[in-house]
Amino acid sequence: MARARRVSRRDASRALGAAWVVAAIVVALDQWTKHLVQQALVYGESVRVTGFLDLVLVYNPGAAFSFLAGASGWQREFFIAIALFAVGFITWMIVRHRDKPMFVLALSLLLGGAIGNLIDRVVLTAVVDFLHFHAGPWYWPAFNVADSAISVGAVLLVRDSFRTGRVEPPTPSTGES
Repeated sequence: MARARRVSRRDASRALGAAWVVAAIVVALDQWTKHLVQQALVYGESVRVTGFLDLVLVYNPGAAFSFLAGASGWQREFFIAIALFAVGFITWMIVRHRDKPMFVLALSLLLGGAIGNLIDRVVLTAVVDFLHFHAGPWYWPAFNVADSAISVGAVLLVRDSFRTGRVEPPTPSTGES
């Protein structure tokens, strides 16, 4: 029993370590790209990169798609609290499901994205967004590397749920013992 518990703790530590490495890479890329954009552009500036991508510098005090951006300021603390809860909950889920690599990878991306945007909220009071995709007259709201990691993590979670969510139908019993 003690040996099994030690192996389990070792596995948990290994899974958590790998998850935090992935999350740290996401945070580093997110913060580095935001720094580069803030150095290169002024607020509201837009630079055409391709026919479908502009680099912009906007500060989003709200959530996804600027949800609650126009609120009176209380949303900053609200989103910080949600992010802190998410970091704790995701960490717990990684340890609990350490034997599911795709699930852990998806959670690691969510973790890195949550931390990347949390840093912005704490330091800048708003999230830096700079990738602005468009097609003809249609524009997607600006986003960043952290948002991308969160989106990819969410897609992987959905994919993983279909892959691992299969339940084998019970085999009919013959009634024999």
